[in-house]
Amino acid sequence: MVIVMDYKVFYRKYRPDSFKNIIGQEYTKNMLQNAIKNNKISHAYIFTGPRGTGKTSTAKVFAKAINCENPVNGEACGKCTSCVNFATSADIIEIDAASNNGVDEIRELINNVKIAPTTSKYKIYIIDEVHMMTTSAFNALLLTLEEPPAHVIFIMATTNIESVPITILSRCQRFDFKKFTLDELQHQINYVCTEEGIEITSEAAMEIAYISEGGMRDALSLLDQLSSISRSITIENILSSYGSISNVFIQKLLGYILEGNAVKITEQFEQLKSSAADYKIFIKKLIQELVNYAIRLKSEYLSSNLSYEQVKNLIFELNECMNRTNINIDPYILIELVVLNYISVEFKPSNSEEVQKKEQFDESQTEKVELQEKENDISEVVVENTTGIEEDERALEQQLNELKKVRINNCFCGAKKEYLMKLKNQWNELASSPIPDDILNLLVDTNIVAASNDYAILVASLSSTASLINRRIFEINEYLCEFFDTELKLIALSDSEWSHEKQVYIDNLHSGVTYQLLEEKLIEIHDDSEDSISSIEKIAQDVFNHDKIEIV
Repeated sequence: MVIVMDYKVFYRKYRPDSFKNIIGQEYTKNMLQNAIKNNKISHAYIFTGPRGTGKTSTAKVFAKAINCENPVNGEACGKCTSCVNFATSADIIEIDAASNNGVDEIRELINNVKIAPTTSKYKIYIIDEVHMMTTSAFNALLLTLEEPPAHVIFIMATTNIESVPITILSRCQRFDFKKFTLDELQHQINYVCTEEGIEITSEAAMEIAYISEGGMRDALSLLDQLSSISRSITIENILSSYGSISNVFIQKLLGYILEGNAVKITEQFEQLKSSAADYKIFIKKLIQELVNYAIRLKSEYLSSNLSYEQVKNLIFELNECMNRTNINIDPYILIELVVLNYISVEFKPSNSEEVQKKEQFDESQTEKVELQEKENDISEVVVENTTGIEEDERALEQQLNELKKVRINNCFCGAKKEYLMKLKNQWNELASSPIPDDILNLLVDTNIVAASNDYAILVASLSSTASLINRRIFEINEYLCEFFDTELKLIALSDSEWSHEKQVYIDNLHSGVTYQLLEEKLIEIHDDSEDSISSIEKIAQDVFNHDKIEIV
């Protein structure tokens, strides 16, 4: 007995079958329809964008309209033989490049390309996840894309356009698909619920749209799962089932942060831990609420316990927490500490302490008056020295940034895998080297990520560690040259800096940009702190008695 499954999941059931049913992507729709109306159809297209944004669905709608015998304003008529038989047509070939990515499969495709279509105007190949193809497969496809038969059209889709060779991209018309907006997602969710007889609150529809992160397929899959549990969907169903967090909770937490109420903040985080909510969803929602508040601070000139700069810094720190993939502790502990760092706590003395302070008050006032003039003299010196230190600090930071750019460039200029592997093997033996402990402590948590014959890039998990290494980079270089028995110039980056530089390097490779060696400028790194302290100490000794001075 054969069992036939009549049930179709929502994202398949409500997949668009015409341009008018495609949600969003207005630019792409108009361009493709105009191509059909004006009979200017290219031989190769590539659709790129995040998952669930309609790339494959649009490819099928476009293919149907291309082969339609009587298209109306670039739209398939839906009545001709080609439209009626589209789903079973032998001239529409769908290929999943994730499982057919080898050179043999592509050669078979190329051989079949030469065969004319059976009943349609064009033979159309829809290649999904094209970035999964091997280099050899891309090379085999290249000549066909260069000079394809007149009856063949390629429509390729990818979620990772960076992995597609530039030689392929240059032979295709490219269309970028954007994530769906919350309004577009919510509108489609409500439409499907109406069609399926499902009751859903506006809060629940908005939460599904938010969790799906701009992907229509994710939104409809989530709705499908929830509808199998209950035909009446509320926000509580979603919060309990998918580890989400309500907007009311986020707004309440932000209120406690602005009040500086550390006790209530801790209580809120205890609730989060016990609810097993997804910390990434929580961070995204809190960041969005903080962004809205930051905008209000700038536009409405609000009076607030947190300044715009503090709100901005809190957003960046929370984002860094979300991007960490190697959190070994409870992530909510880390997030809570980040938030509490922006709470100002005033010390309130007990009654006995207040009495004792009151008794000492009169006695201390006389001494304060006597010392005020002397303190003013010292303050002037401290301010003058501090200003000088700050200027030196900014100059040093600027020089280190220039050095960083030069050494990253020079490392990429001659970077090879063999240099990297050799250096990594030696790096593992660093702990047994005679290098001073204070330098080893800086290097112990770092990794070599790129290397050439003369340069190497280190990545530290904390940006502060990377900064400390770079401040002592010449001293560290000297010790490492003795250990490696070769001249090696290092530079340290944080995780986020390396991610950015690596992406720039990949983009440059794809664009054919070549690196040229740059000359390093001499940088003098010295610590002025001892000179500053000695000058302050001298003034203090001139003002006060020498036996009353203690330098801490």
